[in-house]
Amino acid sequence: MTLFLNDLGILCALGNSKQEVYDRLLAGDCSGLLSTEAFGEQQLVGAINAQLPEIAAQDSLYDCRNNRLLLAALSQIEGSVQKMLAKFGAHRVGVVLGTSTSGVHNTELALAHLASNQVLPERFHYKQQQMGAGADFLADFIGITGPAYTISTACSSSGKAFASARRLINLGLCDAVIVGGADSLCGLTLNGFAALESISTGHCKPFGQNRNGINVGEAVSLFILSKEPGPVRLSGIGATSDAYHFSAPDPEAAFVVSAMQKALADAGKTPAEIDYINLHGTATVLNDAMESKAVNQLFGQSVPVSSSKGMTGHTLGAAAALELGFCWLLLTNTDEQGRLIPNINNDVLDANLPALNFVQKNQMLGRRVQTCLSNSFAFGGSNISIVLARA
Repeated sequence: MTLFLNDLGILCALGNSKQEVYDRLLAGDCSGLLSTEAFGEQQLVGAINAQLPEIAAQDSLYDCRNNRLLLAALSQIEGSVQKMLAKFGAHRVGVVLGTSTSGVHNTELALAHLASNQVLPERFHYKQQQMGAGADFLADFIGITGPAYTISTACSSSGKAFASARRLINLGLCDAVIVGGADSLCGLTLNGFAALESISTGHCKPFGQNRNGINVGEAVSLFILSKEPGPVRLSGIGATSDAYHFSAPDPEAAFVVSAMQKALADAGKTPAEIDYINLHGTATVLNDAMESKAVNQLFGQSVPVSSSKGMTGHTLGAAAALELGFCWLLLTNTDEQGRLIPNINNDVLDANLPALNFVQKNQMLGRRVQTCLSNSFAFGGSNISIVLARA
């Protein structure tokens, strides 16, 4: 069954609308990475700078930044959502999201308030930090009665959500699914990655010679997936699990290669038919070495590739949906020269890594971008690769 991504709502460090994100993405703008303190040290984070919608008092148990981000993204696709509801009915529309933090920051604030005042804040509810809160909130807010749930597999979470959403439609349980992910900044992740010594000392440097860690970011990206013809096809998905190590990737990259191969086979594409690859590209020493090896092995040095995390930070559970959003923007643009997303790392490329065709600022494909592949890899070896195509 051919499924389409009909619309996109997106906010990240690059901006708060499709056009703003697209323009700053292609310009290689990393000004959205801002300084904050975590674990006693300063670090750069990819923060969203937007006036977020309020959540009504009657829905206060859902009131957290993560759900406000979801509401902001939903406002960008509200017209398309209402069309799906009118055509298929609320019981035939689902919600599948990915996250790794949900509203954990609200619990951090609540515990600080408790320590100072011996009582929790009046509007605090544990539901705000539960992983399933985002899907429950959107379904309740919109009035959807179809399946609604959240997937949390660390940094592949929102990619796995696409596989699950597609399955709901293919099984005949839904006609349309709101699918994507959201993760918001919180002390848990900032301090956690700092404790792992995985935070960059400045701007992260994907595939750079002097790369030394990530910048953590926040983002939300929501799509409508359906059988209704739309501008972009969800063409192929490949998922694998190597279970090599809790936090380190398998340096041999065999299961990452397999995930990309499965996605290509599912899409009916050869490596030569992919116009652009959005790499996972976290800017850690081990990930970039593993991924460059895998991509070089399967695609060689010809296909244009880049990591967009030098402009957004690593948005964790939202990363897969965010970067699929970037691919969606390329595929829906009418640019005949096919401008591509540059690999921003403020560094020289690491010559010891297998060679790839890293996109430079203002680099063009020379024709419209027709197909994109996006990679996301998570702690514990949860790998996913997704192919999108211009419809």
